[in-house]
Amino acid sequence: MERRILVLGLGNILLQDEGLGVRAVERLTARYELPPEVQVMDGGVKGLDLLPYLEGVSHLLITDAVQTGQPAGSLVRLEGEAIPAALSLKMSMHQVGLQELLALASFQGTLPERVVLWGLEPATLDWGLELSAPVAAQIDALVDAAVGELRAWGVTPG
Repeated sequence: MERRILVLGLGNILLQDEGLGVRAVERLTARYELPPEVQVMDGGVKGLDLLPYLEGVSHLLITDAVQTGQPAGSLVRLEGEAIPAALSLKMSMHQVGLQELLALASFQGTLPERVVLWGLEPATLDWGLELSAPVAAQIDALVDAAVGELRAWGVTPG
């Protein structure tokens, strides 16, 4: 099977740190040129509407806000089955959609062989377009972590 990678930024940019996954992929595409086998997508809060985009994808890298009880701005890496387990404490409606998306993709046989989520612990989910200070201070670390994951998968960003 040919390797095809999808980098998916999730979140609602109207709710401050809830949108950090989208902000991370924006920064990723501004800083790096990625090879053709890597598609970067702002998944927003689309949930199950993202299902068709998983077809043919071998590696899925998700960036998102994740509540794990760590201090705000903490970098979090989850892989495989740990992702739905961590999302059982939902912050927002899009996480319901992510759990369902991964479950349905698994049921249909279209779940990528590698699924990794890199995220940050949010500080606030209030209305607003700006990231909180602790999350804004770590957004580059999140992008660097995502690039490190891509490199581990054999991708060399330019």
